[in-house]
Amino acid sequence: MHFNDIGQQLRAYRMESGLKAEEIAARLGVSRAALYRYEKGEVIKLDTVKRLAELLKISPLTLLGIGIEYYSRPIGYLERLRQIEETSDQILQFFGPICYLTTSDEYDATLAQVFEENAEISGQDRTMARTAAEQVLSVLAVRKRMFVARRPSVIAILTTASLQRFIDHGIAGTLPLSEKLRRKCRDTAHREVERMIELMESEPIGLQLGLMPGGDPNGPFAILRSRERACLAVNPFPTDAPPDAQTGVAMITSADDAVMTHQRVAEGAWRDAIKGRAAAAEVRRMLEPAMA
Repeated sequence: MHFNDIGQQLRAYRMESGLKAEEIAARLGVSRAALYRYEKGEVIKLDTVKRLAELLKISPLTLLGIGIEYYSRPIGYLERLRQIEETSDQILQFFGPICYLTTSDEYDATLAQVFEENAEISGQDRTMARTAAEQVLSVLAVRKRMFVARRPSVIAILTTASLQRFIDHGIAGTLPLSEKLRRKCRDTAHREVERMIELMESEPIGLQLGLMPGGDPNGPFAILRSRERACLAVNPFPTDAPPDAQTGVAMITSADDAVMTHQRVAEGAWRDAIKGRAAAAEVRRMLEPAMA
């Protein structure tokens, strides 16, 4: 057993469950410090794995890293993605209006305001909503810092349909927000698109952005590769989804056939995608009406 992998998945599923570390430790009959040691990769008994799986409502095999990992809330998926990105040398993103790892700090600041106002409007428990938002924003911030520090190579295949929605409606375009914040979400989105145009034109080493004409594919996914393995991450949650959204189920697997099948789809899309200055010109054409 790879205890470090078990520990990482334990942390992700603990965050997914919404239970605090002290709650799980109490139910297990261990100290919170012991639970944190498990999460850091300390040897863990199979009986403890079984009891943890029962508490987290997952299969013991899933916690052992055998089979497919499933996440029904953004936080669990994002934490697991952060862990995998920590050792990834290559990241291939298929679908979406942006590549989050290349966005500005302004994007994160606006997203924080979106989460705060959405909790107020929806009438959620404010304390729980703020805690969930803080967790998501914290994980996102760590992902971005790690990307800047490590600089894995990234290929992002974006779609014209999702990009047009991003331009028209801004960040969190499907959420009901005040008109003032909606305007800010659109303004921030427009600046992010301008930033994307610059990246497409300059084509920095290790970062390639392609634009796929037409509608959205059936589902967004990413393939993350390191020296040891490749992982497929299928994600129904956009970055600007509410922290407690349960609108789908994310999936992560290292199964060779799953990775290879999605790789072939991505390679075909990349061949057909518009790239470089041609892509920048098309995105600029899409943005111009919104800036008029």
